[in-house]
Amino acid sequence: MREIILDTETTGMEPAEGHRLVEIGCLELMNHLPTGRHFQCYLNPQRDVPPDAARIHGLTTEFLKDKPLFTEKVDEFIEFIGDAALVIHNAEFDMKFINAELKGAGFKPLPMSRVIDTLPMARQKFPGQPANLDALCRRFKVDNSERKLHGALLDAELLSEVYLELMGGRQHGLGLASEAAVAGSIQLNAKIRRQKRPYRTFPATNDELKAHEDFVSKIKNSLWSLLAPKKTSAEG
Repeated sequence: MREIILDTETTGMEPAEGHRLVEIGCLELMNHLPTGRHFQCYLNPQRDVPPDAARIHGLTTEFLKDKPLFTEKVDEFIEFIGDAALVIHNAEFDMKFINAELKGAGFKPLPMSRVIDTLPMARQKFPGQPANLDALCRRFKVDNSERKLHGALLDAELLSEVYLELMGGRQHGLGLASEAAVAGSIQLNAKIRRQKRPYRTFPATNDELKAHEDFVSKIKNSLWSLLAPKKTSAEG
């Protein structure tokens, strides 16, 4: 089962207000474990990076001005994620930016139906407790000491460990229970369609029936003899 852990960094909170992506980080999982394959890129947002945003991720206007545009990296991004499920923490935020960029580049948006959002998973598992990535790292003893600033690929790596713990850790029913949980998380509504086959019978041939009668007649008080219907005189 292939999944992609995905995280982004942006210039602000709302693409509708002109804010853009400045970094995408993706990490490939197979059966919930990292394969080592990843996709990461910084992006030129073609606008200034507000100081409040730069304080969060450390990516400044000066640093990003020579980085590629989203339109230059979109094909590579789409190829990397393929049709895998996307595992995202607070997915609504990242997806609205990803889809805004895709729309601007002439691509179809990614449906939320393929997203596994770890934020509601954490809130359901620990109701009333902090559910941000730092809090979950502390809860699951995931080392986030390198997270001085937010970074898309670093956060994707941390989320991959948190996600594994949310799914039950490395010993979670040999993957069977976790796959069912994933199916529930991405709200798959497809019903299993089983092909109906016509009822078939396999009647014995006359030769087989005769051979059976001959065999039973040689057995004293056989079960078949006791259960066999009595022949009437009309039957001979």
